[in-house]
Amino acid sequence: MPLTRRECLGVLASAAVGASVRADAAVQNMRSAAKPMAGAFMILHTPFTESKAVDWDDLVREVEFVDRGGAQGIVWPQGSSGVATLTREERLRGMEVLAKAVQGKKTALVLGVQGKNIEEMMDYSRRAEALAPDAVIAMPPTEASSMEDYKKYFHALAGVTKRPVILQTSGGARDLTPTTELIHALARDLPNFGYVKEESEPVMDRMLAHLKQRPTMKGIFGASFGSGWLYEMRLGLDGVITGNGMYADVMARMWALHKQGKTDTLRDVFSKWLLMRNLNDAVPGADLYVMKMRGVFKTTVTRARTFTYSPEAIAEIEYRFAGLKPYLTSS
Repeated sequence: MPLTRRECLGVLASAAVGASVRADAAVQNMRSAAKPMAGAFMILHTPFTESKAVDWDDLVREVEFVDRGGAQGIVWPQGSSGVATLTREERLRGMEVLAKAVQGKKTALVLGVQGKNIEEMMDYSRRAEALAPDAVIAMPPTEASSMEDYKKYFHALAGVTKRPVILQTSGGARDLTPTTELIHALARDLPNFGYVKEESEPVMDRMLAHLKQRPTMKGIFGASFGSGWLYEMRLGLDGVITGNGMYADVMARMWALHKQGKTDTLRDVFSKWLLMRNLNDAVPGADLYVMKMRGVFKTTVTRARTFTYSPEAIAEIEYRFAGLKPYLTSS
């Protein structure tokens, strides 16, 4: 029996409602499935072969090491990745390698999309968006002369991606640091902003200014190789974004201890880890030695130099590293 016009309209309305419900449910599922934007986010070092080509196999091994250690996120390519030495083709290929490497893993993927200007940033951002990372991160453009230039750049980025955008405060134009007022205005105006990697002076004053903007500011991260992380956790920051992948399990342990309120143990772990962090001043490349020692990288090569170590330097690295062994979870 044919349906009346009213019945047809009823069927269409029901279908529309059903589609809307399914769409809402899909959005809710996406939100519930999203990886938390908090904790220990490791900026991956870019590994190189002896001939200074990118070692893609070691980059994947680094992802697996960081994930096995329990860190909440990986970030690439940023300053600790040697991003300034990478070609466009290497950056695009690395994004693809990492997007594949994180499949099925708990660790969130944050892709760096900064460029010297809007056009270059958009090139990387479109590719990143197609790979569906958990978030993106961007330094300000180096080809800028005002806060208005920064504003236009980040508004353009917001038009490319709907994923969380972490604004890194360093790395932009010389002597032009994004103001906290600009960062907070972007957070108010753009739904996927409100995340910051803060490492510009006066860093503590800026962090406290961000904290006063809760809940508009959704994610406030320290940096500076994690040297101030103990204090930052106690202040209530959301985590750290740092080039410490060789200590991913230790960083993850510190975040867990913080969340559990085990402050005395946290202080002990942080103190022992800081001995390793500070050793880089006396033994350049100590971190890369640890990366190789832990079976992640095959070399201690960067595009700037190849690190070598005296017997005395090796003995000091291994002496200090022994203090961390009770807190390691990765081989």
